[in-house]
Amino acid sequence: MAKVTIRDVADRAGVSTATVSRALSGAKRVSAAVEDQVRRAVQELGYSGNGIASALRRSRTDTVGMIVPSIVNPFFTSLVESVEHALQDEGRQLFLCSSRSDPQLEEQRLRSLVARQVDGIVISPVHGTGSTAAISWAAGELPLVQVDRYVTGVDSDWVGVDDDEALRLVVEHLSGRGVRTAAFISSRLTSSSTELRVTGFQSHTARLGIAVAPGALLLGEYSIDWGRTAMQRLLAAGPLPDAVVCADDLIALGVLQACSTAGVAVPGDVLVTGFDDIPFAALSDPPLTTVRQPQAAIATEAVRLLSQAFREPPHQPARLALAPSLVVRASTGG
Repeated sequence: MAKVTIRDVADRAGVSTATVSRALSGAKRVSAAVEDQVRRAVQELGYSGNGIASALRRSRTDTVGMIVPSIVNPFFTSLVESVEHALQDEGRQLFLCSSRSDPQLEEQRLRSLVARQVDGIVISPVHGTGSTAAISWAAGELPLVQVDRYVTGVDSDWVGVDDDEALRLVVEHLSGRGVRTAAFISSRLTSSSTELRVTGFQSHTARLGIAVAPGALLLGEYSIDWGRTAMQRLLAAGPLPDAVVCADDLIALGVLQACSTAGVAVPGDVLVTGFDDIPFAALSDPPLTTVRQPQAAIATEAVRLLSQAFREPPHQPARLALAPSLVVRASTGG
């Protein structure tokens, strides 16, 4: 069988031999579409001359993969948009994947992105321990930055919000409103952010003398349905706490719905807070007091850390916990 030549690759890709050389060497940039044509031709023909395999590994694709647990959750939708804008400023494109809160699907997405030779990956892990092995493997293959959530024991950067500071802001605000009893509705303790928010709520309520009754810590999922169900349980158990603190805005919206259905006045009978400041938070009835995450800053830092990893040798992983702010609205009498 005749040896495959660069001319064969050019003919298959429908470009010149000079374009093939540029696409494979990375010396001069070609469009993403042309680069994809050349790569497919190389793979289909089995071309391996002139050190092409290593050239393929060295070349840039100017794409970054991003994996989030859900693209339905407005928080992650906004975060993805912020990352895309930051990447655009760097001349890179975003390749978005949803893991659908499934560690096995998350692993498949990671392996697919590495196989597609993206330049790096931004990921918000599904599970605090169930995601570790796959993320550790991917971080060994290419630059990877964790955002919002993180898994420990992985050699990668992380950037997100300071969850403990966020709960301090919430609980001190409620204390200033005269709250003496509170409940917390959250997701199950499967991610770093959830664990930190629960811990922050417990430590700051204890510090300020706000009582949390047995059964007033309800763990389910980040959804409106769970917020509604959890609030119905609190209403059935009675008496109501002075405040219900929610680990995200979707839960808080469900809480507000349950209160409205039961004829419970917010903030007259109970104060309610959320977390994230999704667009719907300002449109709820009443408008929701919530923690605002610095999403644009998180995205900018994540892309900066990736770009730094592209240029520099491995370094001590950075951990950047950015400051949140509290947006006070009518759900706490603001």
